[in-house]
Amino acid sequence: MKINTFLKITIVFLSFAPMATYSAIPFDILNKKNIVILKDTFKSTATAIAPRITATGNQIYCPGTTLNIVNDITITGSDVTDTGTEAIYIQVSTGYVNGQDKIELANPTLHPNIVTEWSPLEGKLKLSSVTPPAKVLYTDFVNAIKDIVFSNSSPTPSGSRTFSITLGAANYLPRNGHYYEYFPNIGISWTAAKAAAEQKNYFGIQGYLATITAADEAKIAGEQAKGNGWIGGSDAETEGIWKWMTGPENGTVFWNGGINGSNAPNQFAFWNNGEPNNSNGNEHYVHVKALDVPGTPGSWNDLQLNGDASGNYQSKGYIVEYGGMPGDPILEISASTTIIIPQITATTPASNCGSGTVTLQAIASGGTINWYDTANGGILLATGNTYTTPLLNTTTTYYVDAGCSNNRTAVTATVNTTPTVTSTNTTVSRCGAGAVTLQATTDVGNINWYASSSGGAIIGSGTNLNLSNITQNSTYFAEAINNGCTNGNRIAINILIDEPPVMTDQEIILCKSGNLTLDAEISNLTYLWSTGETTQTIQVTTPGTYNVTLTNSTNCSSSKKITVTEHDVPEIDRIDVNETTVVIYLINTKDYFEYSVDGINYQSTNVFFNVASGLQTAYAREKNSCGIDTAPFVILIAPKFFTPNNDSYNDVWEIKGLSNYPEAEVTIFDRYGKLITKLSAAKPSWDGTFNKNLLPATDYWYVLKIDAGSPEKRGHFSLKR
Repeated sequence: MKINTFLKITIVFLSFAPMATYSAIPFDILNKKNIVILKDTFKSTATAIAPRITATGNQIYCPGTTLNIVNDITITGSDVTDTGTEAIYIQVSTGYVNGQDKIELANPTLHPNIVTEWSPLEGKLKLSSVTPPAKVLYTDFVNAIKDIVFSNSSPTPSGSRTFSITLGAANYLPRNGHYYEYFPNIGISWTAAKAAAEQKNYFGIQGYLATITAADEAKIAGEQAKGNGWIGGSDAETEGIWKWMTGPENGTVFWNGGINGSNAPNQFAFWNNGEPNNSNGNEHYVHVKALDVPGTPGSWNDLQLNGDASGNYQSKGYIVEYGGMPGDPILEISASTTIIIPQITATTPASNCGSGTVTLQAIASGGTINWYDTANGGILLATGNTYTTPLLNTTTTYYVDAGCSNNRTAVTATVNTTPTVTSTNTTVSRCGAGAVTLQATTDVGNINWYASSSGGAIIGSGTNLNLSNITQNSTYFAEAINNGCTNGNRIAINILIDEPPVMTDQEIILCKSGNLTLDAEISNLTYLWSTGETTQTIQVTTPGTYNVTLTNSTNCSSSKKITVTEHDVPEIDRIDVNETTVVIYLINTKDYFEYSVDGINYQSTNVFFNVASGLQTAYAREKNSCGIDTAPFVILIAPKFFTPNNDSYNDVWEIKGLSNYPEAEVTIFDRYGKLITKLSAAKPSWDGTFNKNLLPATDYWYVLKIDAGSPEKRGHFSLKR
């Protein structure tokens, strides 16, 4: 901000000659634009050189209307001979919306000495003599300005507008009291523009290349200027350190870095998108871009000293700012007025459960909030941000505006009916755990569902409540609600879970050629078998799958499946004996058969190791006792050789354990079949002699028979000397 906003146009200032003295004012105060300089600070006896203008008119503008921009205005000359001027300029200096806002002379025929010229780009209306350079009397200008009206074409305009009324052509910004003027000059360099700006003088105010430090200044000096060009920023001293090099801000850093840089603390920058980019390595000077160049109107580019030779980035001129420099006279060649376009920016409707009063709220951007009972005309009910209605029995709409009766906003006071639950489907029963749907209806509104009779969270909403897995008897509650209104009475809906009979599927073995009794296993129920039978038990003689359904007294049912599998009876085919290893072979092997060689210990494999010597029995049975088969076999261990040399090792040939079998007989033959000897339980061994003569070392054969009914076992062995 250039000058504190406490400086208002309604303050009466004195005007002084350019040679006015400011020795009493410290330089560091005069050199800052954001310092308020009060008129009593200046002491001078110089003669005023400029006329004086004052205006009043802070008003409210209503959409779709026209409004005079002033309530009153006075213009006086600098002396008694100064009675008129060639032109006066009226500009929408803040808040201007190009294409919507317009100011114009309402009754031009009443002002025959004045012609008007409207500039939509600047938002500026020029009032001048019909026959230039002839002057127009100040009195005529005053009468004409009183007939200047503002209008806006939008049905919903917003914000505020400040109008500056200036005796000179420069754009005037009331907020800081500065003036801005564009000077076209194709191809002028930045340094030449800086020098030229410092030679400019506006009613005694020193000019300088503009320094833009706020958004409203950027708009009036750039977007609302007749042309675009140089302003007073540069990073020529240090790359990327952008400073103001002119005016009161001389030396102030406003931007650090390039495209991705940032504002210096508490400073303003208005770079166009993608700027500053220093594209050719020499772009060190700030230029307000031309309006026909893509980007934000009034924003900045960085250019080289002389700009481009032609095209969008050619230097087209420069912008001069007046105001804020030490020694500047205080002028009153401009006045300003303001209008506010009041809007209702927010409303808060309210409601009540049943009859009662309702308090409505509204917020406006300005003006006084008025409450009415109709959209147009009607009775003014109240003013202010809130309105409390009288006792209401039905929903009623009220209307509010901010001073513009043609722009009212509806605000509704709603009276909601208190609802009641009209029906439910209690009690809900089902067989076993599972999904349940509860139902409730209301005379108005909706149903909320709860798990408790008071408090708790809402677990569902709507006519139906679908519960996916109810495992036990439960109670839920329905409450009617209408736009937040309820009668506080929750209706209970009960759920009854009837447990079905607990059933377990079975697998049962049926012995071949046998029969089975199948049992549903739970008494005193109703039965239905897949065979059509209706008793608790049934008899079956064939394998297959049998189903039975059991139903209790509350008609809750469950089913059971019984799988009947038929098993064969084992039959031994043969028994192989290899010393102490025995293998039992069956005619038809099944996984459900098991084997034993002692009739006590059974195993699933048919191979046995380290079987004891003697006459044994092989067993094969079905695991579920469907049948068993047996067969005898003999285990006796016959040595492979013996050495009858009286060394106490293997001196005789004998079958261990033979003495345990009284009827056992072993017959020994030579290789020619000659009977050598017979062994028995009484004579269990042979010493290798025949008739007390030593027999030669060779192989001999034996035949073993445990008893008369047992099988023979044959083999051979060696006699070694």
